[in-house]
Amino acid sequence: MDWAFLLAVYFVLWWITLFAVLPFSMRAQNEGEEGVTLGTPDSAPEMGKRHVLRAFLRTTIVSALLLGLYMLVSWTSGWSLNDLPVLIPNM
Repeated sequence: MDWAFLLAVYFVLWWITLFAVLPFSMRAQNEGEEGVTLGTPDSAPEMGKRHVLRAFLRTTIVSALLLGLYMLVSWTSGWSLNDLPVLIPNM
């Protein structure tokens, strides 16, 4: 496998994982200690700098684990992304 290919796979995994991990530990503004920001609904998320940094850290760790799992499977079994089933078979 080429390093550029692995970097591209990691980049795609990182972005997909980011949107999967982002909602975890999210609190609404009415649940927080700071109160509700003027002009926003009570149920709007409370976004702080620490939440985003934690989400980026979680995303990086989970993406690295997924890439490691992909590399382990591809090196031990010989499978690659080309072996994924085709949705529309050639006729």
